Amino acid sequence: MANFYLDNKDLQFQLSHPLMKKIVALKENDFADRDHFDYAPLDYEDAADTYQKVLEIVGEICETTIAPNAESVDHEGPQLINNEVQYARGTRENLDVLNQAGLLSMSLPRVYGGLNFPVTPFIMAEEIVSRADAGFANIWGLQDCAETINEFASEEVKKEFLPRFQYGATASMDLTEPDAGSDLQAVQLKAYFDQEKGVWLLNGVKRFITNGDADVALVLARSEEGTADARGLSLFVFDRKDGGMIVRRIENKLGIKGSPTCELVFKDAPAVLVGERRLGLIKYVMALMNSARLGIGAQSVGLSEAAYREALKYAGEREQFGKPIIQFPAVYEMLSVMKVKLQASRALLYETSRFVDMYKIYAEHSEHRKLEKEERDEMKYYQKLADVYTPMIKLISSEYCNQIAYDSIQIHGGAGFMKDFAVERLYRDARITSIYEGTSQLQVVSAIRGINTGIYLSKIREYESMPVSPDVEPLRKRLIDMTNEYELAVQKVHKVGDPEYTDFQARRLVEMAAHIIMGYLLLLDSERDQDFRDSARIFIRMAQSWNRERMLFIHQFDPNDLGIYKMNVMKP
Repeated sequence: MANFYLDNKDLQFQLSHPLMKKIVALKENDFADRDHFDYAPLDYEDAADTYQKVLEIVGEICETTIAPNAESVDHEGPQLINNEVQYARGTRENLDVLNQAGLLSMSLPRVYGGLNFPVTPFIMAEEIVSRADAGFANIWGLQDCAETINEFASEEVKKEFLPRFQYGATASMDLTEPDAGSDLQAVQLKAYFDQEKGVWLLNGVKRFITNGDADVALVLARSEEGTADARGLSLFVFDRKDGGMIVRRIENKLGIKGSPTCELVFKDAPAVLVGERRLGLIKYVMALMNSARLGIGAQSVGLSEAAYREALKYAGEREQFGKPIIQFPAVYEMLSVMKVKLQASRALLYETSRFVDMYKIYAEHSEHRKLEKEERDEMKYYQKLADVYTPMIKLISSEYCNQIAYDSIQIHGGAGFMKDFAVERLYRDARITSIYEGTSQLQVVSAIRGINTGIYLSKIREYESMPVSPDVEPLRKRLIDMTNEYELAVQKVHKVGDPEYTDFQARRLVEMAAHIIMGYLLLLDSERDQDFRDSARIFIRMAQSWNRERMLFIHQFDPNDLGIYKMNVMKP
């Protein structure tokens, strides 16, 4: 194996995107920290060099420690002993090495012991870790919770909790319950303020909690008596060392076995309110889940990278009928499709992360000064894009991840079905990506806003207006044709004027938009690096056929037949 960052030129390419200069300048506030922290960058080149070096360290740790531990962690898994989750040996080793390297508070401000990284290089680190072990990425990646505390909690709460992350504190998001999975407004875990003790106390059960035995937990709870919807929910920070919570069990899962998924019981557990009451789900958890969905995008792309590499390696080594199977059209076509899906989803991932960076950094600045009109307009522009691109990347990357892992096993043949090969674990790990943090179906519900408001179409037209070389003009012409077909399909669905019918066709419309967007991103990437040109050609040609299939279904479908689908599954 080689360094997991240095052996991936696509990651290095994405880090050099032109928008990164502006992101870094804004994030570093014109490099004001250089006078207060000796490790703060002096300018953009210094910051970019820091990102490169840190990602190299992450890549080296993944190569030498996390990836070699992945199989034993999958086999051993965590155990529940005396109400304490005991990680597998490899998981403990992974955490120790990353903690010693100072990589457990990458995105936090330096005043709290962090590295003050923008979202984009942090997401790159998450992709690299996920390629090494997707289950461990859940434990490491939940430092996202610290970002929510930093964004919304009081200064007192920040000072109490955030410095702990640089010393290895783990985190969890305690949201779902036995009767409140995707429907978080149905959360029933109670929070009441004990006037005598002057503290909030939590009572109830949480289920399917990733890393549930974490040191610091963000807990969604019902703080307002007599409420039954989102307006009665608040967000709290729970400190494990304060007691009041027991781990009832660790779930026995299909994949990501190194990551403990727990059922928790809170009994008068003391906690601290984050921000204001009643905004727990409406504001804070929505922000937290958007970050988590971007993280699942990174996890999915990392898994895709691992599965593709395993398939490529095996196909080059495995001989049948006197030659390596990679030389057979059926195999090299499959590998080529895997590669372009991987590169397309990665392009969409980092386009999304840059949008998130831009609006979040402006929001940070707005806490300390009044933004200029141009800055406010730019923040709103990127926030709108981030809001509709985030569910799109979660949908597309997780579905592609499952497809690539499936095809990787297919290329391995019977060998891939055996635990002797890593691809068997990758296939199991991939399955959860299209389920947790909102299923693919729920991502469509969020992403359809981009269809109905025209945000996707407007951005597509922006991509369309960007200059390209004459030799790729035919590819842009294909994308323009696809866009026109997409626009007609949207109009046809909206013309029916039935919300249920719109929901029925929503996934087809969202996928059509995603295919066009990823086609443009690969095309534009190929203008900066011609190594992407073949991938752009292959993806755009495939995407055009995929979109025409969806367009044909929409144009030929009679809305009056909608009831047939419902009746077909309702009848005995």
